[in-house]
Amino acid sequence: MRHDIPILIAEDEVPARESLRALLEDEGYKVHCAADGEEAARMLAAIPVEAALVDIRMPGKDGLALLRELRDNPDAPAVLIMTAYGTSAVAIEAMALGAFDYLIKPLNFDELRIQLQRAIENRRRIRELETYRTGEEGSLQESEMIGSSPAMQKLYKLIGQTAPTDSTVMIRGESGTGKEVVARAIHRHSPRAAQRMVKVNCASIPETLLEAELFGHERGAFTGAAHRRIGKFEFAEGGTIFLDEIGDLSASTQVKMLRVLQDHCVERLGSNATIPLDVRVLAATNRDLEVAVRDGLFREDLYYRLNVVSIVIPPLRERREDIYELSQFLLRRSASRLRLPAPTISEEARTVLIQNDWPGNVRELEHCLERALILSRSGVILPEHVKVAAGPPPTDPLESLSLEEGLHAAVRKLERRLIERALAAAAGNRTRAAQILKINRRLLYDKLREHGLE
Repeated sequence: MRHDIPILIAEDEVPARESLRALLEDEGYKVHCAADGEEAARMLAAIPVEAALVDIRMPGKDGLALLRELRDNPDAPAVLIMTAYGTSAVAIEAMALGAFDYLIKPLNFDELRIQLQRAIENRRRIRELETYRTGEEGSLQESEMIGSSPAMQKLYKLIGQTAPTDSTVMIRGESGTGKEVVARAIHRHSPRAAQRMVKVNCASIPETLLEAELFGHERGAFTGAAHRRIGKFEFAEGGTIFLDEIGDLSASTQVKMLRVLQDHCVERLGSNATIPLDVRVLAATNRDLEVAVRDGLFREDLYYRLNVVSIVIPPLRERREDIYELSQFLLRRSASRLRLPAPTISEEARTVLIQNDWPGNVRELEHCLERALILSRSGVILPEHVKVAAGPPPTDPLESLSLEEGLHAAVRKLERRLIERALAAAAGNRTRAAQILKINRRLLYDKLREHGLE
């Protein structure tokens, strides 16, 4: 029984309306009825209901018109469209306007009962997620840290110990593990939580613009600088700055970054004035900075300034016991964003999810589940919805090398190919190519001369 959950039936045919009323009241619903779209709109404005069964064809205002009105109402009920005209155009438009589902007349009551229950449960999940999104203690960002495995418990403890301090934190982990989520958790639980957190992706901003973006500039400092602009460090005053992909900083920017961390002040480009700063620094990288320091690609003194506290996020393959719980959360979030019903995960699909290594970590899992959400129309995610497409079989890079060439010639050829690939991937940027190859720039220059690639 449904214990008097309020619902609305909008149906112009009296026998169909009264039949539905009787059936659903027997199920325990508190049923309100409207004879047309205009009456349904008035009742929905006056009476809070969890779901509405709406006929597509009604005199005056039809079901699609009613849907259009409800679309911008954040507290609108879940809507199930009833239609005797099951054309693709009607179905697509109804779903695009936010209907939970559409049912073909004559109605199958078992199907109606199941879909109505799902619609109500889905609406309640969405409202819970909205509460988390707007609440101080239960925001979506905080909830994104899902998992109760020993590895995650250790991570939570380290965040709790680090957050109340002002120490600089280096957040490390593979791509897609959620480094920004950890940074936001640290900021949210810190004394600076009432102030802003400013994010800078050091890899996404061209090297020529990054210093101006970080430190600001005066008018006329360079071509195109028509106005004075404060940098991200100044903008984060009193709060937190999160420097993502810190391992991609150029040598010149590393020098200036070191001064900011040492002296707690900044100078805008084109100015000699020193501006004091009160900013907490959080940094993140998926690079091996120790190797970068050894190869001369990252300053050792800057490394120690940034690596006061190191937090390492475990990849998904090292906490498989969290994958199912995380999958359920990601599905609910995607369903809320896409305005789709949240399906359940079958046992077989659950096994596939847990057994996969997820080299792209949470980001890859989220994209896989979003695809499964769109493909699954039965309300259940099956193994075929979550299978990761297999790439082409790996090839042996040595197969193209002739044994007659001898060891030294073969190694030289392979070395040249690797350097050419790194230069292509770095669009000709030698510093970036050296980082890709994990070698010192000076060694790369020597190899370029040796192979005639200058």
